[in-house]
Amino acid sequence: TSGTTEYLRGGAYGNSTLVVVGASGTILTSSDGTTWTSRTSGTSNLLGNVTYRNSTFMAIGNSGTILTSSDGTTWTSKTSGTTKNLWGVTYGNSTWVANGDNGTIISSSDGTSWDNRTSASGTTEEFNEVIYENSTFVAFGNSGTIRTSSDGTTWDNRTSGTSNNLPGGTYGNSIFVTVGNSGTILTSSDATTWTSKTSGTSNKLRGVTYGNGTFVAVGNSGTILTSSDATTWTSRTSGTSLNFRRVFYKE
Repeated sequence: TSGTTEYLRGGAYGNSTLVVVGASGTILTSSDGTTWTSRTSGTSNLLGNVTYRNSTFMAIGNSGTILTSSDGTTWTSKTSGTTKNLWGVTYGNSTWVANGDNGTIISSSDGTSWDNRTSASGTTEEFNEVIYENSTFVAFGNSGTIRTSSDGTTWDNRTSGTSNNLPGGTYGNSIFVTVGNSGTILTSSDATTWTSKTSGTSNKLRGVTYGNGTFVAVGNSGTILTSSDATTWTSRTSGTSLNFRRVFYKE
């Protein structure tokens, strides 16, 4: 039981703490995933995502909201320099990167001072997610938009082969995976060349992660799919018809 009826959009694990964020500035924390405590975020804006990297929780959201915390309990607001809604955030190569509406990309070396990299994105499509894996930033967005970068500053356009929106992405077993509308699943070994895979569902897939040798994709109408190789996917019974927004793996 979360103790809230607010829409929950993102989650992360770090420093022995689970953190979930959502609508109306909602932040919940838990040490065991069972008992949850509400935390003061200092904002009423929707928080779209949260990550734990570089010993820091970072939550991002509407109107350029950025919050940071070392423990998930006390949160500090940062000035992002944008009023666009932010949906994705990650850290790699000594750089924080967040992205969002209208092709927005911002980057920071310290999580406090941010530079606008939107012009380098080359798109006005909404970005939904950004990950850093295998020395590469990969941004996923609407209308099949995929951009990659080694430094968070210069971005390259990649052909996805789909016009469907791509809400989520992950990396595991030396494979990049992104999921999207109409059961879309794409995979790549290098984040440059992408191949479509058969998911077995027409439901919108919203999130995907990798852990314990297994990819897990989730989406609308309680959809859960699993795969060991990101090629062959098996539907699992979730026991709910509610939409799943994200999924993550805690060691």
